[in-house]
Amino acid sequence: MPLTLELSTGDLAGTRLAVSPLSETVSGLQTLAGCWGPRHGHWTRWAAGELAARPLDLSRTWPLLVTGRAGWPQFLLPAPARAASTIDEALAAMCRTTPSQVRRSLRGVFGEHLPVPAQALADDPEAGLRAVAAELRQAHDRLIAPHWARLRAVLDADIAYRAKQWADGGAARLFTDLHAGLNWHDGRLTLDGDHRPSPGRPAGGLVLSPVVLGPPWVMIKLHTTTQTTIRYPARGSGALWTAAERRPGGNAVRLLGRRRAELLETLRSPATTTDLAEALHVSPSAVSQHLRVLRDSGLVAGQRSGRAVLYRTTEQGIRLLSPGSPTHRRQDVRPGSDPTSEAQM
Repeated sequence: MPLTLELSTGDLAGTRLAVSPLSETVSGLQTLAGCWGPRHGHWTRWAAGELAARPLDLSRTWPLLVTGRAGWPQFLLPAPARAASTIDEALAAMCRTTPSQVRRSLRGVFGEHLPVPAQALADDPEAGLRAVAAELRQAHDRLIAPHWARLRAVLDADIAYRAKQWADGGAARLFTDLHAGLNWHDGRLTLDGDHRPSPGRPAGGLVLSPVVLGPPWVMIKLHTTTQTTIRYPARGSGALWTAAERRPGGNAVRLLGRRRAELLETLRSPATTTDLAEALHVSPSAVSQHLRVLRDSGLVAGQRSGRAVLYRTTEQGIRLLSPGSPTHRRQDVRPGSDPTSEAQM
């Protein structure tokens, strides 16, 4: 049955947008395990090669994240405390989970007969959480940090877009556009699919958090040690690993020249001037000159995010790159049961 959240005025007032490097770390490990089928092939192949050359010790963490069950212990991923928490802040929040919360969550996932790694954590939650945090920090440093600038550009662009939707049309526009599987009506947010029955009251408002290295569906965490979290696919995730590798179409090359056409193709996924210079192996000043021409022609648009400006190909630019292709598709909805989006412990 669908999962429905009853949102009060206070819940909406407490709703915020945030990104999390820990979320990308957790999702990345689950992607490597194939938890949601083949996803993010370019990154997965790179990460698998990295680990084959120099393995990580994930003996405590992996059995908690890759369970073969309908869920995993949600205290491993606390809601980001602010719009852009660091990995250290997120891991510190995880380590503040109380022993009773740890044990209750483990029983909710594994039942009364805990597997060995979960039992070790239940026996000594404080030391166990520190050990898990150390493993997650190593996974972040090896697998996420080398790509964080590109990941962060996509996440920041998504946050800027959602904030504008919220400002222009309120909660109705924000939630309706968030994902094809989410519906907003009369103070209720409903997630399509087959979910376990659960009380639909959020804890302390909602934290909306885009994810790049995750599945193409929404994940809602109701039973949490922090706040109710809605993790959803970030806009531009699909193009992140492929845009720079795709060859621009002949029409775009003839009209713009190869360098500007390559730049337009790369910007299917948002990026800064510095990111573009590194990806295309040209100077930042050359990128700025090309961007100026493309922006004046309406083919790219820039949006400020903190101290940086994120550029992205406009719908007009995409039509030039791919004549006859739709310029916007809503994210796919996974049919049938979706255990990761259920209310979990």
